[in-house]
Amino acid sequence: MTQTSDKAEGYLLGIDVGTGSARAGVFMTDGTLVGTDSCAIGMHRDGDIVEQSSEDIWQAVVQAVRGAVHHAKIEPAQVCGVGFDATCSLVVLGQGGAPLPVGDPEHPERNIMVWMDHRALDQAERINATGHRVLDYVGGRISPEMETPKLLWLKENRPDVYASAWQFMDLTDYLTWRATGDLARSICTVTCKWTYMGHEGRWDPHYFQTIGLGDLVEDGFLRIGTDIVGAGTALATGLTVQAAHDFGLTAGTAVGAGLIDAHAGGIGSVGAEGGGGATTNLAYVFGTSSCTMTSTDEPVFVPGVWGPYFSAMVPGLWLNEGGQSAAGAAIDQLLLLHPMAAEAANLAAEDGMSLPVWLGQHAENRLAGSENAAKLAGGIHVVPEFLGNRAPFADPETRAVIAGLGMTRDFDSLVSLYIAGLCGIGYGLRQIIAAQDEAGAHVKRIIISGGAGRSAMVRQLLADATGLELAAPQTEEPVLLGAAILGGVAAGLYSNLPTAMAAMSSFSGKFHPQGGDVQALHDARFDIFEKFQMVARHAAGKM
Repeated sequence: MTQTSDKAEGYLLGIDVGTGSARAGVFMTDGTLVGTDSCAIGMHRDGDIVEQSSEDIWQAVVQAVRGAVHHAKIEPAQVCGVGFDATCSLVVLGQGGAPLPVGDPEHPERNIMVWMDHRALDQAERINATGHRVLDYVGGRISPEMETPKLLWLKENRPDVYASAWQFMDLTDYLTWRATGDLARSICTVTCKWTYMGHEGRWDPHYFQTIGLGDLVEDGFLRIGTDIVGAGTALATGLTVQAAHDFGLTAGTAVGAGLIDAHAGGIGSVGAEGGGGATTNLAYVFGTSSCTMTSTDEPVFVPGVWGPYFSAMVPGLWLNEGGQSAAGAAIDQLLLLHPMAAEAANLAAEDGMSLPVWLGQHAENRLAGSENAAKLAGGIHVVPEFLGNRAPFADPETRAVIAGLGMTRDFDSLVSLYIAGLCGIGYGLRQIIAAQDEAGAHVKRIIISGGAGRSAMVRQLLADATGLELAAPQTEEPVLLGAAILGGVAAGLYSNLPTAMAAMSSFSGKFHPQGGDVQALHDARFDIFEKFQMVARHAAGKM
């Protein structure tokens, strides 16, 4: 660990902007969390359209930062480094940073197409039909969650907004610009979501010309980024006077180039000292959606899995990124379909819990010491692909399957539905791991993070469903920790990301697949899962 003695007593601030909230965490330089806070973010949804406001998000960040520093009981000057992560959402700015509407012109404040916005399905299909070599680095098929299909939608459907835009930015890069005034883009965001060729250090002009965005080439890519830097790179001269005033911090405090939120979870979890390193561990961020991050020394091309991306998470390593478009959100959607959902949600709220957490506790009570949670699913089977399949089929149009329902409406049947949904999440993860393994991207362990996977029962179920050891990071906030690590590198407390990862992260509990009857049950359910999944894809016209 490379630390300078004059900063050893400082603190690092990690800021995470998820789909529904902004969160901030203050960490000691050894990775100990000393204060957190959060603030909800507004969202507009209308079918495939999902929009947010960059100003609303900034104000939520401000509130979360001030709250975290207050709870940490430290002086603002003790914060020596700041890092950001966020969802991979598209921010559209006019001159001077004014928001431009991405949808209804009467709502100019809604200038963000959220990552889950699927309005650009047609544009994505047309891009995929080109077969361009750039697509080799997104698993062979681009997703409507990514930014170039969304840019093409804007150009075709909101031409005035597109033409007048000063900058198109990933949300993470918007936040670092707002904090520092630096327009540099993180290699993580532009490589993973914008088709920047990280291993070549350039945009591919032919790709943009082919898909109908040649004007970006003519502008020299000024509107999507010309200064591409590694995550954790110190930006400009740190916090501007205005941003420091907003946050209640000191102007000039170091700010590092950011990461996509899931990738920050990877940085905050897979590199713990003694854990085998990033190439041994698969990061699994189980939140609203889920993401898997697998690092390799050489590029591995996995059909249906995004990447390989060079230096998009750990510098010098290649990254394959899979995941599920709906994970925690799929469980929420699934539970809403049950007649007892509203009553159970009220009971959970009375106990100060979310419905999934509350159901998890009741499931553990029903198990009475047994660790074979899958048996509680009974004859219910769920393919929880309400928003399509992100990986390994890259099929945004397939949909969920729920089978085995009867006329029972009691509480036990709600628990069974919940457990069946979790099994479906685990089997989707199993498919991604298998597809990567077949292509040559091997892992020995899953490192879980994210709010949807914090209970021991869920972790054991996922280990059993996938057949792989699962470990949990010591911190309960690995995404925030990953962002804070970026601030530590930017501040010069650590010489590089791997050094900071080893110094600031560690594992806690480990969960081993149980084998025997438990494995047999999951193998049988997985076989049924794949059959139902095939039926759903056939119904969507994909088989």
